[in-house]
Amino acid sequence: MSEHSANPSAAAAGRPRAVKAVIPAAGLATRFLPATKAVPKELLPVVDRPVLQYIVEEAAQAGIGDILLITGRGKTSMVDHFDRRPDLEERLAEKPDLLAAVKRTEELAAIYTCRQPEQLGLGHAVGYAESHVGDEPFAVLLGDEFVKPSEPLLPAMLELQARTGGVVLAFFEVDPAETKRYGIASVEPAEAELTDIGEVVKVTGMVEKPTPEEAPSNLAVLGRYVLPGRIFDAIRRTQPGSGGEIQLTDAMELLRTEGTPVHAIVYRGTRYDTGMPLGYLQTVVQIAAEREDLGSEFRKWLAEFVNSDASGGRDT
Repeated sequence: MSEHSANPSAAAAGRPRAVKAVIPAAGLATRFLPATKAVPKELLPVVDRPVLQYIVEEAAQAGIGDILLITGRGKTSMVDHFDRRPDLEERLAEKPDLLAAVKRTEELAAIYTCRQPEQLGLGHAVGYAESHVGDEPFAVLLGDEFVKPSEPLLPAMLELQARTGGVVLAFFEVDPAETKRYGIASVEPAEAELTDIGEVVKVTGMVEKPTPEEAPSNLAVLGRYVLPGRIFDAIRRTQPGSGGEIQLTDAMELLRTEGTPVHAIVYRGTRYDTGMPLGYLQTVVQIAAEREDLGSEFRKWLAEFVNSDASGGRDT
C-alpha cells in the first residue's frame, strides 16, 4: 500500500479510495499476427512472465485486490493464467522456487471477467464494468503497458483521486515531433494543496494525435486512469467519435465540461510499452538486462552481438 494511503486529507474528504481495477483486453492485436491468432497479446511473455501479470502485479502493489478483465473471443487463457493448477503444483513439489512463482499468480488478486462482444472503443469497453464497479471510484489499466515496480505510479494516482473525487490521468513527456502518435493534454498548475502528492497538473483539455504545430504541450496520456463511478453515465451519453468508436477521452471531457475536476500526475519513471512489436522487443531486452539471475550474462552477450559485424553477421 502506498505511503499516501494514510494521508488524513483523503479521509477528511470522506471519499472512498479505489480498490478495484479494470483491464480492457478484448482487442485483436493485429500488429502481432500471426502470433496472436491463438495467444492473446496480453499473454506474450516478457522473459518468464506474461505482460498481463506485470500489470496485475502493478495493481496489487498499489493495494488493489479486485481485477476485472474485459475480454473477447479466444481470450479465456488470460483467466486460466491466474487460476489454480493443482496438477502442476504437485509436479513442482520438489522445485520450491518454481512452485512459489506459479502459486504467486493465484494469490495476486481476485480475477473476474466480462465479455465485450464487439470492440467499439475504449469507452465502450470500460462501460461493461459498471455492474462490477458500481458507483465507486476505480482504476483502468491498459493491457499493453506497465511501469517499473521500483518507480510506482498508481499509489499517487489513487491518493489524488481520493482527494479530488474527480478524474485522474497520468502523463509522460514525449519529443514534440512525436505528438501525432498520442493523446496530448493542455494543462495549468494544480492547486497548491495537491502538490505534496507529486508532479500534479490540472487538465484543461485533451487533443487526440495533434501535429507538433497544433499540440498544446508535449504531455502524452499514459494508459492509466482513476475514474469516479459517474463515468458510466457519461459513457452512455457519449456519441461515437474518432473511428466511429465510443472514446473514453470524450466521456472524460464531457465530465470535465460539466464541472468534474480532472488532474494528472506527470510520470518521470520507467514506462514499458508492449503495444507494438518494437516496444515489446525493447521491453523484453530492458527487463532481461536488469534481471539479477540472468542480466549479467545477457548484457555480456548483447554487447557482443551489437558489436559484431552487422553486415556479415557473427564469425563462426
